[in-house]
Amino acid sequence: MTETTELPERESMEFDVVIVGAGPAGLAAAIRLKQVNPELSVVVLEKGAEVGAHILSGAVVDPIGIDRLLPGWREEADHPFKTEVTADHFLVLGPAGSIRLPNVLMPPLMNNHGNYIVSLGNVCRWLAAKAEELGVEIYPGFAAAEVLYDNKGAVIGVATGDMGIEKNGEPGPNYTRGMELRGKYTLIGEGVRGSLAKQLIAKFDLQKNREPQKFGIGIKELWQVKPENHRPGLVQHSFGWPLGMKTGGGSFLYHLEDNLVAVGFVVHLNYKNPYLYPFEEFQRFKTHPAIRGTFEGGKRLSYGARAITEGGYQSVPKLSFPGGALIGCSAGLVNVPRIKGSHNAVLSGMLAAEKIAAAIVSGRSHDEVVEIENEWRGTDIGRDLKRVRNVKPLWSKFGTALGVALGGLDMWVNTLFGFSFFGTLGHGKTDAQSLEPAANHKPIAYPKPDGVLTFDRLSSVFLSNTNHEEDQPVHLQVKDMGLQKSSELGIYAGPSTRYCPAGVYEWVEKDGDKTFVINAQNCVHCKTCDIKDPNQNINWVPPQGGEGPVYPNM
Repeated sequence: MTETTELPERESMEFDVVIVGAGPAGLAAAIRLKQVNPELSVVVLEKGAEVGAHILSGAVVDPIGIDRLLPGWREEADHPFKTEVTADHFLVLGPAGSIRLPNVLMPPLMNNHGNYIVSLGNVCRWLAAKAEELGVEIYPGFAAAEVLYDNKGAVIGVATGDMGIEKNGEPGPNYTRGMELRGKYTLIGEGVRGSLAKQLIAKFDLQKNREPQKFGIGIKELWQVKPENHRPGLVQHSFGWPLGMKTGGGSFLYHLEDNLVAVGFVVHLNYKNPYLYPFEEFQRFKTHPAIRGTFEGGKRLSYGARAITEGGYQSVPKLSFPGGALIGCSAGLVNVPRIKGSHNAVLSGMLAAEKIAAAIVSGRSHDEVVEIENEWRGTDIGRDLKRVRNVKPLWSKFGTALGVALGGLDMWVNTLFGFSFFGTLGHGKTDAQSLEPAANHKPIAYPKPDGVLTFDRLSSVFLSNTNHEEDQPVHLQVKDMGLQKSSELGIYAGPSTRYCPAGVYEWVEKDGDKTFVINAQNCVHCKTCDIKDPNQNINWVPPQGGEGPVYPNM
């Protein structure tokens, strides 16, 4: 691209606090800042075309965060928490049958009564309206692409990406420079594996003395089912088939209002077999006798996919850095066995907001608000994550049958006695390091989709409303194409063609040679490639602002 000196200067705007990401964490932080001090100027940047467009989650929400952030919300007519959980089912699936686990065996923290089945995108739209009523400025369609630093190395804000850059990297006729948004403090709430969070974790060594972060890939569909198959308020989780006992993962079925059912499938990304195909495992899951009846005569409405943080308590990076903090899923605050993170996201946004508001009142700026890091473990976030800290490593170490049983026992002991026989277990390898060479495994044969209950990836991506301008630099950056061919294809048999839930990657034969093709316009921003590539050779960065999926109600 043209040298920076030849480009026009970026315009800049000054705020007290700059927040990246209009998810539950970012919006909760914005609201809390204005509640504590209405005089503060607060801006929220959102890469989606509108608030909620890139939000995808199960989602069953524990209302603890919303209750603290907006007491009295239950009396409002327009809130999105329409469906309270009325029944909890836990199933173990075999190839032909299922066993329902008695609820009395489940630790109390796994009980979903009092929680709500929601579209998290709609929750974020509702929170955004609350924030704007308080005077928060929200800029959707602007992707934060660069961290700004002062001469001491402290974060002083972010810059949005330049628009109108053509595929060759040169400014096109519609080129406009990005905008600098500068603040006394910057909060990073980009969600899982955010591009700026990744840079900040590396720059400030925030992962030091922590376990590696772990991830899963969550794939979700929204269905409208026949009234006789709909049970409003039913929450059903399962594990087992179609995944083998050595591959972690499971499913959810959540019955919302209006005959809607959210169905999702999570595969832990520390799987070993490069031939595993998470999307196809999800499609197979829907054919199980205990599952398929829900969808007979129904219609699939939406599709999407998103990575999930699974490292938990021992993998949470240092939250504070000079000039800002990580919040929500950028900090990895998901409770894995509960499959819940939005409550901790809201609480983390509130905690950061309160500490930063106090720092600004006392005249501070661009320093490290270390109180956020020092205090989170003593809050409900820390207590929530600490009780379940060994569930994921036990599952990874001992497989589904024994690992889940030991994890359940460990949760009971933590709940009843406040300690664990295991102490705090480590995770060991990263998810990229967990993949084994293809020579160690056999290909998996998956059935063809029937177009009624099971589908292919491209028709699924169509339902995500994903769109990217094709004449722009590819936002999926391969660092070394030679390594991709020799290792990703040569040693691992091209797992990118399978782990991507959107069909972005292909190895195509051309003139007797294999070429790596990136269909970037299909990308649903799940970040799986950035996580699972065995050589860490693919780097996900934001495309032009507003591009990607447009989820109406996921």
